Amino acid sequence: MGHKHQTQPIQIPVPGGKTIDEHFGIPSTGSSEISVAHMVAPAGWGEPFQTPNFDEWTLMVRGKKQIEVDGKIVILSAGESLFVEKGTKVRYSNPFTEDAEYWSICKPAFSLDLVNRELET
Repeated sequence: MGHKHQTQPIQIPVPGGKTIDEHFGIPSTGSSEISVAHMVAPAGWGEPFQTPNFDEWTLMVRGKKQIEVDGKIVILSAGESLFVEKGTKVRYSNPFTEDAEYWSICKPAFSLDLVNRELET
């Protein structure tokens, strides 16, 4: 019962110019069950491989995003979505010339304790 009307998502600082506006999750609502965030990854952005302990759904709004998963490269374009199961090694990046705008949903909620990012070399 009840509801939560989110009018002020929390901005999460991220290196590399990526913006994250978290609508639901640990920093914004204190819930560790699920996180929902709107993101914009600038052209040239990338992060290290990770093997998260959460399921993640990505829904592209604008531009393209490159995902390295299961030994393959998936190019996700506007209007497409991708599900990555927890325990899967994955790397997200935007090697393209246009910003990538998308929504990310994680269950349980995203946390640095669960993402298991590899160290960059």
